Amino acid sequence: MQLPDESIEYSYQRLIAPPPNEWSPLAELQSQHLLSADRIEAIRSVMNTVRGQVAAERELTNPPAKLQPLMPGFIDLPQKLLDQFRRKGDDSTLGRVSQLSTRMRDNCDRVVVLGVGGSSLGAKALFQALGHTYHNELPDKLRMGKPRLYFEGDNLDNDSLAELLELLENTCEVPDDRAERWGIIVCNRSGESLETAAAYRAVRAELARYYAAKSDQHFLKELVIGITGASTKLRDLMLAEGYSDDEILTTPDDVNSRYAVFTPAGLLPAAIVGLDVRALLLGAAAMTKRFLEEPFDRNPVLQFAAVNHLMTEELGKRTRVMTVWGRKLEAIGHWYDHIVGESLGKLGKGPTPMTVVASRDLYSRGQLLQEGNRDKIVNNLYVRTVKHNPIMIGMADRNEDDLNSISRKGFPDLMEAAFHGTNKALEQAARPSADISLPVLSEHTLGQLLQMMMLATVVEGRLANVNPYGQSAADPFQRHTFAELRATPNLPKGEVRDAAKGV
Repeated sequence: MQLPDESIEYSYQRLIAPPPNEWSPLAELQSQHLLSADRIEAIRSVMNTVRGQVAAERELTNPPAKLQPLMPGFIDLPQKLLDQFRRKGDDSTLGRVSQLSTRMRDNCDRVVVLGVGGSSLGAKALFQALGHTYHNELPDKLRMGKPRLYFEGDNLDNDSLAELLELLENTCEVPDDRAERWGIIVCNRSGESLETAAAYRAVRAELARYYAAKSDQHFLKELVIGITGASTKLRDLMLAEGYSDDEILTTPDDVNSRYAVFTPAGLLPAAIVGLDVRALLLGAAAMTKRFLEEPFDRNPVLQFAAVNHLMTEELGKRTRVMTVWGRKLEAIGHWYDHIVGESLGKLGKGPTPMTVVASRDLYSRGQLLQEGNRDKIVNNLYVRTVKHNPIMIGMADRNEDDLNSISRKGFPDLMEAAFHGTNKALEQAARPSADISLPVLSEHTLGQLLQMMMLATVVEGRLANVNPYGQSAADPFQRHTFAELRATPNLPKGEVRDAAKGV
């Protein structure tokens, strides 16, 4: 297990009402909107029981109907991938991810990642949190040969896709020059996502047009990597395009797409931009070990699931705010929104997730959090150490901005002051908030964090008596969308870009 100073922690002390000494308006609000210490104590045994249930579900080969669908494969996946790599090397999943990422880096300066939901949100969270904020704008030398990443196929926005194709058309003109070559990763676990399937047809057609002089199947296969389930429409399509089964990366059958960040869906884009995917998996495996072995007081998975469940179901805090302290963490918040919404939003239950980027969004959401409806719990995501040297305020000859008094402070000091000041203000108004703290932002700590959130979501689902794996409500969206399309066959007016032939 990781050393203590490498561990992420969950601190929920501000969610516990202090013992009442005498009546006051604040004490009354605390009694209504915070948890009692007795309630935390009472749920400990329940959490041990639920942990045992979740752990036991990993071993079920023929689960009863009431548990289906049951897809707990993500729990042990990080350690399994590491063990498989030690045994099989290049023939393992990690070995293949490494080989394909190297091939894509060698062949391309730009990679378009197509996917929706869990097929892309995890990869985007890793890229944004651990990569350079302006990675795509850096020249190749400063990127050290790591390709630019562009994410599409997660919506039906015509203009967004058209502008990506326009970018590729105008920046890539010499196919023989690696600096002007681009490729595709298409990830569609179920093979049923319309957004990704339609985008793949359009982008694949643009790829074939650009490389028309070299468009033999072997050449194009070097530039397109598919990630999907064992038996899907995308796999059938790629097989028809000349790929073999071994050339298509497979997501495990027992891992739902929203829990797929440690499958090739998340690992391949991460590896392409040079992230240490083994460190990610080591962090995730360490968190699983903590979940299975540690008592409640040292178990962030059980703590996070317990207090958020109590806040939602018993105190009516049905808006769950993930306040991420830093722009680089924003995609993690959106990834968690997806996990919570699809896993817990069932049977009339479940919190409504919301991501807030601090300190930026305090100017739009701070009033709401401080004095709005008391239906919210705030979970802060905070990194204690910055990556770069602090930028200092510094002294200036002109002091109309009144900053000379804090001239010896740096931006990390400003962020820390805003963090503590904001939470102090919430505390004094009996507005519940808690903290997930990371010692540093690294592959190892991020692996811990993502695994913690996935495990806690499954535990919370079992606490609330909803299946955290199923997502039957997604079917009506797809069914009605296709019905609308088939009922309105007319083409749009004006010049049309044919997804199969170009303009």
